[in-house]
Order: sequence, then structure tokens, then C-alpha cells
Amino acid sequence: EVQLVESGGGLVQPGGSLRLSCAASGFPFDDYAIGWFRQAPGKEREAVSCISGNDGSVYYADSVKGRFAISSDTTRNTVYLQMNSLKPEDTAVYYCAADLWVRTCAVVVTTTRFGSWGQGTQVTVSS
Repeated sequence: EVQLVESGGGLVQPGGSLRLSCAASGFPFDDYAIGWFRQAPGKEREAVSCISGNDGSVYYADSVKGRFAISSDTTRNTVYLQMNSLKPEDTAVYYCAADLWVRTCAVVVTTTRFGSWGQGTQVTVSS
């Protein structure tokens, strides 16, 4: 059974940084893609970033390029999302996701491609 557990959210001032973690279990971590998504109040869930241990592909949404960095630690089965220069519009619940049919981030990263989700972690950017 695929299990994903996010952590690292919190309250941060604009311009600050946070690092989110997604601990994965129940599947061969190295062979699949893991995505980060976020959902702000009243908005649809959107893709933020993605990393694939299978083919090394990486994806960033235009809104976070240059500010966020995704990485993985295969020894810990954990994917990280380093978020820098945070803005109030980054405020959302952040989720990581995986699916046993998704092995690459080189195609369009959408919520419909991923079937397993973590519980989410709240990120609030406010002064």
C-alpha cells in the first residue's frame, strides 16, 4: 500500500523559507514519480513540482520556478520541497502524491494522474 506523509509546513513571513518533506512507503521509491501539489482556499488543487527517480525528470510550475527546489533522498525514501522567497500567494495546503502508473514528470503533471495522496501540510505566508 502506497503511503505518503507530509511534514514541514507552518507560518512564515513573506520572503522567508520552508522545507517540506514527503516520506514515502509501500512501493519502490526509486522507480516512480512523486509530485507536490497545493490547494488554496476556494481554488482548485494545482501542481507545484514533480521529481522522478525512474528517469530523473523534474517539473516546476511557472509560479514557483527559481524559488522552489525539489530533491529526493533515496536512503530515506523522502522527497523534499525547499521553498524560498515565499509570497502570500503561496499560502495553501501542500500535498505530495504518487501513483504506480506514473514514472515520469516529463508529461503534463496533473492531479488526475496521481491516485495516492498524503494528508497535506498547511503553509501560511503572512506578516
